[in-house]
Amino acid sequence: MRPAHICLAVLVAAVWGVNFTVIEVGLGHFPPLLFSALRFLVAALPAVFFVGRPKVAWKWIVAVGLVLGVAKFGLLFIGMDAGMPAGLSSLVLQIQAVFTALIAFVVLGERPTRVRLSGMGVALCGVGLAAVDEGTAGPLGAFALVIAAAACWGLSNVLTRKASPPDSLNFMVWVSTVPVLPLLGLSLLTEGPSRDLAALRGLDWQGAGVVVYVAWITTVFGFGAWGWLLHRHPASTVAPFSLLVPVFGMSSAALFLGESVSPLRWAATALLVGGVALTSLVPGPRRVHVADAPAQEQVGEPA
Repeated sequence: MRPAHICLAVLVAAVWGVNFTVIEVGLGHFPPLLFSALRFLVAALPAVFFVGRPKVAWKWIVAVGLVLGVAKFGLLFIGMDAGMPAGLSSLVLQIQAVFTALIAFVVLGERPTRVRLSGMGVALCGVGLAAVDEGTAGPLGAFALVIAAAACWGLSNVLTRKASPPDSLNFMVWVSTVPVLPLLGLSLLTEGPSRDLAALRGLDWQGAGVVVYVAWITTVFGFGAWGWLLHRHPASTVAPFSLLVPVFGMSSAALFLGESVSPLRWAATALLVGGVALTSLVPGPRRVHVADAPAQEQVGEPA
């Protein structure tokens, strides 16, 4: 990769890592589901008028929009609102690589290699340590919600792979149109119209800036730049930079939110990041075709 491309990849990882701190600030301004709805509304408008028509079937846009936008981000925002620290959330979400590999095995028949299975085991040990650490400092229910968000992210990864969008920015902008109404409806039902109206009436410059960051910087710029890099370099070259996300996430949370990082959490970080690296960066799994003989296998794409 050219130095400029390396800098861009690091910048995207930093943007995505700092995003967790920004979300934490935003949750002080908005109820979680309303906040998530605003994020996708601002990400979709006005970008949807400039990216052209969808380049994949609507079934994939709707499926990814519901799983990624409503389920994954809804659970993440609720979990963080319930007490899950921003830095720890940025770390625990990386277990999505394990869920992606497991769902790809069930849905796509991609059989993980022994190295990947070992990586999954190491990553799960890291999650276990993080759970022990969180159990002494915060609510385990919130921790479980972020794990569920990671599982939804893994499912959305497999759906996105099935969709195979030729333009990741176009795909992400159209996906962002799907969660807005479901999230607004859920917010009205569970968070209440009065709470939502109070948040919107009390909107200040910080609240507006938070929405702009999570919508335009994290979503539109982040996914657009990442897709641009993937079009110019092998996925195995670009993917390792995503491991910097929890580094920036935990660092920014410690710097701006005063979150402490215990020795146990550092150990969990080492195990989880190392396990995710083995799970997602080793050569791709073998894809098993159910209709073929068991011995007929071929190499699939990396998870």
